[in-house]
Amino acid sequence: MRLDPRSPLVINTHELGRRPGSMRRIELAVPAPGDVGIEVLGVPEGSPVAIDMRLEAVMEGVLATGDTTVSLVGECARCLNPITDTLEVSFQELYVYPESEAEPDEAGRLDGDLFDLEPALRDAVVLALPFQPVCEPDCQGLCLECGVRLSDSPGHAHQEPADPRWASLLALQLDVASPSAGDEQTRSAGRETSTDEE
Repeated sequence: MRLDPRSPLVINTHELGRRPGSMRRIELAVPAPGDVGIEVLGVPEGSPVAIDMRLEAVMEGVLATGDTTVSLVGECARCLNPITDTLEVSFQELYVYPESEAEPDEAGRLDGDLFDLEPALRDAVVLALPFQPVCEPDCQGLCLECGVRLSDSPGHAHQEPADPRWASLLALQLDVASPSAGDEQTRSAGRETSTDEE
């Protein structure tokens, strides 16, 4: 399938002229393609992507080296709060000439004078993303019992539930600590008898 030269991430290398050592610098501002990211953090489709890139003709093809800055949107892996951030990553990719014998998975391949930067850009961004993004380094997450965000509630705690295996013993202790009405009446009667004898 031929590359579309009108695509914002399809780069034309014609000016290099297959002269090893010749270079060209490119600065681009393009909309982000879709599906750049991981499940909880990624680059919004259509958001601005800034690219500063140098193209260099080498014996095998064209070497693209550069940096890109993207916007990130997602949610904290601990407390689920929204996250917005920017990310700057570097990339380097060799695009070999069509007649090269290099395997397809070893390098990108030029389509005439064109190459598609999107796969290299996508790989660089995704590999730089944290596996579990957090809204702040010391985010404490959510209370497992009630779901409150712990960073917003210092000292938040719940009474620890009693172990059901100790329920009978606890009931016995309560009985000893709280005398029954009958016991109280017996003690009262005893006090009255002692008074009469005196």
